[in-house]
Amino acid sequence: MKATLLAAVAALLLVPRAGAAEKTFEITVAAGKVDRHNSPTTVLLPLSTEQAKTVTLQSDDGKVLLAQITELGIMRRDADAAKECELHFILPNLKAGASLNLTAAVSDAKPEKPAGFHWKDTKGEHMDLLFDDRPVLSYMYHTLDESTKERREATFKVFHHLYDPAGKRLVTNGGPTGVYPHHRGIFYGFNKVSYGDGKKADTWHCTGDASQTHEKLVYSEAGSVLGRHRVLIAWHGVGKEVFATEERELTVYHVQGGQLVEFASVLKTSKATVKLDGDPQHAGFHFRSADEVAQHDAKVQKKEADPETIFIRPDGVGKPGDTRNWDPKTKEGPTNLPWNAMSFVLGGQRYSVAYLDKPTNPKEARFSERAYGRIGSYFEYELTEEKPLRVNYRLWLQEKEIAVDAAKALDEDFVQPVKISVK
Repeated sequence: MKATLLAAVAALLLVPRAGAAEKTFEITVAAGKVDRHNSPTTVLLPLSTEQAKTVTLQSDDGKVLLAQITELGIMRRDADAAKECELHFILPNLKAGASLNLTAAVSDAKPEKPAGFHWKDTKGEHMDLLFDDRPVLSYMYHTLDESTKERREATFKVFHHLYDPAGKRLVTNGGPTGVYPHHRGIFYGFNKVSYGDGKKADTWHCTGDASQTHEKLVYSEAGSVLGRHRVLIAWHGVGKEVFATEERELTVYHVQGGQLVEFASVLKTSKATVKLDGDPQHAGFHFRSADEVAQHDAKVQKKEADPETIFIRPDGVGKPGDTRNWDPKTKEGPTNLPWNAMSFVLGGQRYSVAYLDKPTNPKEARFSERAYGRIGSYFEYELTEEKPLRVNYRLWLQEKEIAVDAAKALDEDFVQPVKISVK
């Protein structure tokens, strides 16, 4: 009901004003081999964001879909950003093999501020994404403070917090206290980095001079379909020198039933070679649930409580407390999984997070599961000026235990996007 109301409001707000230049595009969306449900869909349009500010999107049967124009996302930044933009909408339902015809009326008129996502910045501390008044995600970017050991540990790396689908509580860990506080929220880094003449750095635990620091906000976007921002992060090593810089982009889509977060990153260096390595527990891209999960697991280890964390994998549902991890010594364990999922309990409510990898990410992807509430994978990579590192993942958070088929459908939608044609 709320989505229908939002669409109606959007249709009224986005009517081009008199004198505005308008262009019309006929768009065909083909589902391909898989069913589509609440599928984020992106259409590349041959217009700059100056030419495309307002859009009305309608299907052949007259239904209005919420739609939003943005500049090119980070994974498309090699294209001519001055001449192209992205049109985003959520495809409600489309059966495998079927297609949908849409008409997009795009105008250069400045739109009224629509209901939906918006950013709120507490300068120097955190940047929050909200949907109306519901908290969704927070970017934690305190300035590195080395006045004390405790302050350094609290501020030595940036990360993202995620709220539950109702916006009532954080589901991620923030440190710097609790069980394994170096695992924080939605995070990306490597604990075994080498470069230069034998220099080493650990951007996971951020020991010695190592740290990840926020340098600036590159771009932010918010509307009825998505909230997105891109930040510049410096990776510091020996002597606090910057050996690599990262543009990290997080996008949250407004879909029913949960939180869909897309993580994209481009890491660059001016060094000859930066070797990125680590282990499954302390390198790569990870999600860490709130410390309450770890506190319960500590009781499980003492046989004072029953295990609650469950891992849902492509081959089925595991037993509570059972984990699988790639072993650096034997070189055995889960690798190159298309997806993995973890179900955990906070405040008596069971949640699930699905971790979706992509074939274009570096391989071999070595996976990690921890009953204290962490899931992720890592890989090895040689970073050079000519060969930046690009990665792209999605996370899906929902209440209750996710079914294997549901996680598989999320993965298929991510790695096999709909086919788009534009006239």
